[in-house]
Amino acid sequence: MTTTYERRPRRQGQIRKKRTETLQRSQSIMPAILLACSIGACAPSGEAEGGPPVEGVEAERVAVRPGVDVLLSDSLRVVRGRRVGLVTNHTGRNADGVLTIDLLADHPEVDLVALYSPEHGIRGEEEAGAQIASGTDAATGLPVHSLYGQTRRPTPEMLEGVDVLVFDMQDIGARYYTYVSTMAYVMEAAGTNGIPVVVLDRPNPIRGDVVQGNVLEPEFSTFVGLYPVPMRHGMTPGELARMYVSEYGIEVELHVVPMDGWTRSMTYDDTALPWVPPSPNMPSLESALAYPGTCLFEGTPLSVGRGTDQAFQWVGAPWLDAAALAEALNGYGIEGVTFEATTFTPSSPGDGKFAETEVSGVLLVPGDTGYDAPRAAVAMLVETFRMSGDRWSWRESHFDRLAGTDDLREGIESGRTFEELTASWDGGLAAFEAKRAPYLIYE
Repeated sequence: MTTTYERRPRRQGQIRKKRTETLQRSQSIMPAILLACSIGACAPSGEAEGGPPVEGVEAERVAVRPGVDVLLSDSLRVVRGRRVGLVTNHTGRNADGVLTIDLLADHPEVDLVALYSPEHGIRGEEEAGAQIASGTDAATGLPVHSLYGQTRRPTPEMLEGVDVLVFDMQDIGARYYTYVSTMAYVMEAAGTNGIPVVVLDRPNPIRGDVVQGNVLEPEFSTFVGLYPVPMRHGMTPGELARMYVSEYGIEVELHVVPMDGWTRSMTYDDTALPWVPPSPNMPSLESALAYPGTCLFEGTPLSVGRGTDQAFQWVGAPWLDAAALAEALNGYGIEGVTFEATTFTPSSPGDGKFAETEVSGVLLVPGDTGYDAPRAAVAMLVETFRMSGDRWSWRESHFDRLAGTDDLREGIESGRTFEELTASWDGGLAAFEAKRAPYLIYE
């Protein structure tokens, strides 16, 4: 049985893009579009060809084929005739919105034998942090092994009878998102058990040419940030997988199947792919763009709008003076974003903050998809900490693991300025961009 997803119309006018260059179409990666990666080497099978530019500053949406489409049309040999375990959820779909589960289960040359589900479950319906139970997929009858329950790594028992593991999930482009941590753990377990891994690549929805925020300090490595990468890393899952193998010691036979048609300056809304919320509180590109910054507020007493239709686009609390907060934040002059005083009312929020209570705060209004959400969040933290007084409390361990350091929290407590809090970021970002360069696939 094949499940389809109806294309949604593009949202109009929510982001005013400031582009000085036209968007380039990338047409095909020839001839066999597979990147075959091993522990010491990873080289493309062919070169990408550039097509004609899209006319006008506001580009047309570009037809992008995700890795699953390329696998089935050009690179089926990596799974043909093998028993396949699929690590996926509701975001694993082809360009027409058909689930990867259905595509592989229905394919006459693929033997799909097991499914593996991440945080939020195989259908993406569970709240953040909710434990996911293993079970059986109703549509296919296949076992579903939870990687966000009693274990976050596939056990040897879960891998019995599997010849190759395929990973296909939509990341959001921020360090905190756990799907790529699941990918890393899957790669580790597969390598230990002598099973190759195939990553079906997907877009970085918030662009691949923008890198922002601080770089995680290794001693703060957790499931919401395994490796020293920035808050907004500008990489695709396939590119991250390549870097994990070469830089962070994961020993596995890795194959990355690239996309066709995606370039680094694209957001998800520049593609013709249907937006499928990767998790319950990621309803749109606007939320994804804010998330690398506003996610830090999960470790504070403030709401990020869980339980609203604009989660992560705003923050607030009942005691804040919204107008004064917006005025203070706009005074920072952070390029590409303004702050609007607002109120919102969370309804049954998954984090339990201010349920059915009107809160006051600010809405981030982007003028450019490259705006620096992590720096904006630091300004917001400084000002809301100052305005909250004794109403403020930290979820210390959670905030620090999201921040990838305890320096940010301690600096805010000690009254350090915005400039002092972010002074070290540029050096870390430059070093990271140099490190990631060999693993980038797309122009």
